Order: sequence, then C-alpha cells, then structure tokens
Amino acid sequence: MPIIRPLFVFNTLCLTAMMAFVPLVGPIIRALGLQEWHGGLMIALAGVFWMLTARRWGAASDRLGRKPMLLASTLGYVLAYACLALVVDVALAGTLAVGAALLMLIALRALIGAFYAGIPSISAALVADHTTPAQRARTLAQLGAANGLGLVLGPALGGLLVGQGLAWPLYVAALLPMLGLLWLWATLPAGEVVASAPPPPRGGVFDARLRLPVMAMFIAMGAVVVSQMVVGFYVIDRLGLSPQDAGRVASQAMTAVGVVLICVQVTMSRRAALNIVRCLWLGSAIAALGFLLVTLWVSQWGLIASYALMAAGLALVFPSLQALAANSVGPDEQGRAAGQVAAAQGLAMVLMPLLATVLYRLHSAAPYWMAATLLVLFALAVWRQLARQSAQAAPSDQIL
Repeated sequence: MPIIRPLFVFNTLCLTAMMAFVPLVGPIIRALGLQEWHGGLMIALAGVFWMLTARRWGAASDRLGRKPMLLASTLGYVLAYACLALVVDVALAGTLAVGAALLMLIALRALIGAFYAGIPSISAALVADHTTPAQRARTLAQLGAANGLGLVLGPALGGLLVGQGLAWPLYVAALLPMLGLLWLWATLPAGEVVASAPPPPRGGVFDARLRLPVMAMFIAMGAVVVSQMVVGFYVIDRLGLSPQDAGRVASQAMTAVGVVLICVQVTMSRRAALNIVRCLWLGSAIAALGFLLVTLWVSQWGLIASYALMAAGLALVFPSLQALAANSVGPDEQGRAAGQVAAAQGLAMVLMPLLATVLYRLHSAAPYWMAATLLVLFALAVWRQLARQSAQAAPSDQIL
C-alpha cells in the first residue's frame, strides 16, 4: 500500500522522540531540585491535552484533508519539543529561575501532548481511507510495529546520549520528528479532502457505534500504563533488588515488551485477513494471563516472561480495536472516529498512573490484578457481543 511506508517511518521517528524523554524525567527533576510529583504532573498534563485534542485533530482532517493536518500537528510537535530541550538546557545552566523553568516545562509538555495527539489519530484515519475493512487490521498492525520500534528505540536513545548532558538527548530527539515531517511532506500523497463539511452529529463522544473500541483502547492503554508505572517499585519490593539492579531488570522487561510487540504485529501484517473479533478477545485473555502471572512467578525471568506475554496479547488488541473503530463508521467520519479512540488513550494516560500508584500502596500486586480483571471482563464482553454478530453476518463480512 503506497501510504504505509511513509507512515511507518514517520510514526517510528515521532514515537522515538516521545519515548526518549521518559528515562530523563527523573534525572531532570532531581538536577533542578524539583519534587517527584512535578514530573508526574508533566506526564499527566500531556495526557490531558492529548485527550482533549485528539478528536479535534481527527475531525479537522475529515474536513481539511489528512496530509495538511498531519503536517500541521507534526510541526507544532517539533517546535514544542525543541523549546522543551532549550528550556531544560538553560535551566540546568542556572540562568533560569527554577519556578519559571517548572512552569515552562509543564506548559511545553502539555503542548507536546496536544500536538502529538494528531499524529496517531490522523495516521489511523489515513490507513482507513486507503484500505478495505478486510485489510485494516493487518495494515494497522504494520503501523503498530512502527510504534513498537519507537518504544524500544526511544528509551535507548535517551540512555545512550545522556552521558553528554541531560539536554543533549532532547535536542537530538527534537530532530527526529523534524526528519519525519520532511519525509512525510516528500513521500505522502496529497490525497483528497474526505468531507467538504462536518458530518452530522451521530452521538458525539458517546457515539454508541464506537463504544466497544473506545472501551478497548482505555483498558488496553490503561494496562500498558499500569505495567510501566509499577514495574520499578515492584522489582525493588518483591525481588529485593537495589535501585540500580531494579532499573536494569525493569529495562530488560520493557525491552522484551517492545521486541514481542514488533514480532507479533509484523506477523499479523503478513496475514491475508484477520478476524478482529478473535484477535480482540484472544489478545485480551493472553494479556490478562501475563498480568496475573507476574504476581505468581516472582523472579527476574518470571517478570520478563510475564511482560512478554502481556505484550503478545496487547499486540493483538491494538490494531484490532482501531480496525473495529474504522469499520464502525462511514468514510466521512474516519478522522473523528480515530480521534475519539485516541482520546480514550489519553484518558487512560491521565487516570491510570494515579489509580495504579494508589492501589500499589494497598498491595504490590493490586495494580496487576486490576489490569487482569479489566482485560478478562473485556474479553468476555467481546466474546458475547461481537462473536454473536460475526456468526450472524454474511460469510464475506465475517472477517472484518
């Protein structure tokens, strides 16, 4: 498909830049003499603005065209990221008051979340524009593999360059979406404006047609956030490792997640057709097993194996829920639908860190139990609601 190669490279570069900031948050906070909750506030606000703007970016692309809006969101992302790197550099040099630096960092992280929200929304809508319902899940799996690559490369980039200074990795990371912007401008076909006017309202943010994929994204992304938020604490408390050793084991687990995510989604992309109903409930069940296993197999290898199992299940879920959302609406609503699903992703990024840390204080395994329970309930809901519909559909519609 002509658009998948430009989108693959572009999404890899943009997510690599986003994830490069993650391992630097703690060191930057400590170097500036700030408190830990300031770092949490930066991450949370990025999720808030992601949630608030994702649907707007998708709807705007329905009216004004995919490529112009994708370029606009990327340009804003590049500028906000470059400003973030500059503020960190100036603040670490001691030429900027700590209070002013904190306010600027919070504002810039919010802008990064707001502009980045357009990238996955419009990318998914572009795929929906250029694929049939039968092709969408496997094509979106290719896009998912790009995201998996970014999840692996981003923290590695931050860790590799941090020896040159905390600001240096951010400057390099800011160049990546700029390269993606130029690549996209040169390689992505201009396409057509999908709708000359906004489609009539059909449920808004409570659109019943999108209820299941929105729920799936919230639960799946929530599970990802839970796994990231508590792994460092869990390794220290349950395995009795030092903070340095805990960081090493946690990094190994997250690397395994990225590798498995890539492998599973590349395999999905090579299938001629995928049954998204089966992928949704099976993936949810497999991921739930991984979240449960991590609380039972308490060892370094158990942690890594459990996280790999989680990744295998969620790798089946993410492209399937995006395909389900695209197949649930008409061609003039693809951007709006993709944006609504992305907004659920942002909501999970806001709520789940707080919920996971609160539950962790009650019991170290409680966040994992919560994620497993939500995934099992969703798997049962998909099995009951969608499997019945698939069985009643015409043979040509059974593979969505």
